[in-house]
Amino acid sequence: MQVREQTKDETAASSFEDVLSADLNPAQREAVSSFIGPMLILAGAGSGKTRTLTYRIAALLASRGARPDQIIALTFTNKASREMRERIERLVGKPSAMRLWMGTFHSLFARILRIEAERLGFTSGFSIFDQEDSVRLVRELLAQQRLPLQQNTPQQVQNIISSQKNSLILPDAFASRAQTQLERLAAILYPLYQHQLKKQNAMDFDDLLVNVVLLFQRQPDVLQKYQEKFQFIFVDEYQDTNHTQYLALRLIADAHHNICVVGDDAQSIYGWRGADIRNILQFERDYPDCRVVRLEQNYRSTKYILQAAQALIKQNHNQLEKELWTENPDGDKVAVIRCLDEVEEGAVVGLAIKEEIRKKKLSFRDCAVLYRTNAQSRAIEDALRNVQIPYSLVGGTAFYQRKEIKDVLAYLRVVMNPSDDESLLRIVNVPGRGIGETTIGHIRAFASSQGISVYDALLRIPEVPEIAARSAESVRTFRSMLQRYVSLKNALSASELARTIIDEAGFLRVLKEEATAESRDRRDNIMELLSAIALFCDESPDATIEDFLSQAVLTTSADNSKQNVNTVTIMTLHAAKGLEFPLVVICGCEEGLIPLGYSPDAKEIEEERRLFYVGMTRARQRLILLSASSRFTYGERIEKRESRFITNLNAGDAIEMLEPSAFGAIRAHQRVNGSIPSIAYNRVAQPTRKSQSETFEPGTAIMHDAFGPGRIIQIKGKGDDAHAIVDFRSVGRKHLMLKYANLKKL
Repeated sequence: MQVREQTKDETAASSFEDVLSADLNPAQREAVSSFIGPMLILAGAGSGKTRTLTYRIAALLASRGARPDQIIALTFTNKASREMRERIERLVGKPSAMRLWMGTFHSLFARILRIEAERLGFTSGFSIFDQEDSVRLVRELLAQQRLPLQQNTPQQVQNIISSQKNSLILPDAFASRAQTQLERLAAILYPLYQHQLKKQNAMDFDDLLVNVVLLFQRQPDVLQKYQEKFQFIFVDEYQDTNHTQYLALRLIADAHHNICVVGDDAQSIYGWRGADIRNILQFERDYPDCRVVRLEQNYRSTKYILQAAQALIKQNHNQLEKELWTENPDGDKVAVIRCLDEVEEGAVVGLAIKEEIRKKKLSFRDCAVLYRTNAQSRAIEDALRNVQIPYSLVGGTAFYQRKEIKDVLAYLRVVMNPSDDESLLRIVNVPGRGIGETTIGHIRAFASSQGISVYDALLRIPEVPEIAARSAESVRTFRSMLQRYVSLKNALSASELARTIIDEAGFLRVLKEEATAESRDRRDNIMELLSAIALFCDESPDATIEDFLSQAVLTTSADNSKQNVNTVTIMTLHAAKGLEFPLVVICGCEEGLIPLGYSPDAKEIEEERRLFYVGMTRARQRLILLSASSRFTYGERIEKRESRFITNLNAGDAIEMLEPSAFGAIRAHQRVNGSIPSIAYNRVAQPTRKSQSETFEPGTAIMHDAFGPGRIIQIKGKGDDAHAIVDFRSVGRKHLMLKYANLKKL
């Protein structure tokens, strides 16, 4: 590749030699110093993955091997891309860093689609439907088709459609593959769902990936354009890519093969949402000339924590070879504690946190409590409140998912894309303007009968005689407001447009008149939204309102998490990915929770083991693993076996088995601030579940702790090896070992 001269405004803050002379270990330096051809950077937990990827991009820019706009760097969270860009900016300067195509798959692919939208029959102002929008559309389609509907059916159908898109299976192909009743229902809805999206000039999250692949496959000139543009491809967390993302990357990289992927197969934990571990396992097959660099020095954890985690993950067979090591001290041994029940487990959590904070001079923010399912948080929250430990629950409502924020964004979406029926129906009477459900129903019926959008139906209200005069006048006032902003949208900045719409619609006035604590919070949220839009415009003067809407809809709760609040963090193992804490406590190390379910399927068990490994490797100084002998589930107390993964921790002197009393837990009572309350735990009176020795037969209706109701299709094997094939209403077919499954007859 020809080396070009840098222009004045691109002058790097650091030279290529400066970057290479940075504090990098030999493996990191090897990864940073070579740019041409494919490279797989196998980055073990805590091995400096982000640092290596950042320095590699900075070195490429500093060496003048590529212009910033020739580099595309794809991540899975806005937070990750933001941190990487800030680091690169410190190394090579802001002008170069800001010109990089760096962001999440969804945000960068949305950017491409806005440029090329007309090639796919959309306009550049297309709406992006989030999860809530998608489920609502599925619910409406089910109602229109008079298809059988249960409470969770719309969500389940949307999940199935999403799964097909992640594998690039289009409606026609899926129709011939559907097997279960739920899949057949989804196969009916899938083409109708896609038709409605197209009609509303909208795409859902998955379409942002699928449509890029279809664009490249069907428009060779467009593919060639982006192959020539993106001379260098960088992918973070490659183990988390799905099949559709894999195909998009292959198509872009096929012209030059300058693709560098960074990841760790041992941390592939998103198979349930479409991630395909084969993408990283088979990278060397896809690119036979690739260079493999292993980052094996761990900078995060103590020797004992790393030793235990390594002993666990080595039990997996389907993995790439690497051996993590660290120069950190031995530290405390990994504590394994068997509690009587979830109440005692919660008590140990609180007491252990207080003890570790006292001994190691930690803050609350240095501590994390991890669990497998959100249902486990209740007992943990109760326990932390009892001992007055402040905590933050990760996974609450993200800022851009709050009702008042979605209402304002819906106004902006309609102004930019009047065909967006879902957004228009959301705001037609928000804030209240006297347009009731009956009137809305007449408008929707008229739009459907005429084959037009709801917005176009608003323009023809006189043709809908069923609407009362007073309601018709309210509709006309609303319509006039929208028309005015549709005509002004290109004349106003994103910030001006948002401020004037919020003011005229009356959001702040209505919330001020309510004068409640909740309304004040909602008003503050809207003011925060205006600040966010203003900041967005300041940082990106050329950005459009569509750009802001794309950013908003693709922002997750993880992107907005507040790291500086001095509280203990409690969250699921999945949510902990990418984080680290001095103290980590993992609860529920039992069969049925860790691993979740009781499937004998090796693929599922290996992913569950990887998830546990991710949780363990979040710990820097102290790791405590808790399990309960019994736990309340579905209103009854169930005996629980210790997780098989605890047995995998055959890590020599790295493990210590402790009693709950090691942290001061009292077996019969809960200690609160040093005193014993008058109410003791009542464990004796709780019923226990029957063992799995009872006979199950094909056709038996059963209930499972995690998967809910289902019906046994087939029984295979005998004794401890016996397992059942069960068709569950919620998740389809599963293979479950009867020894562990705790199935209950219905």
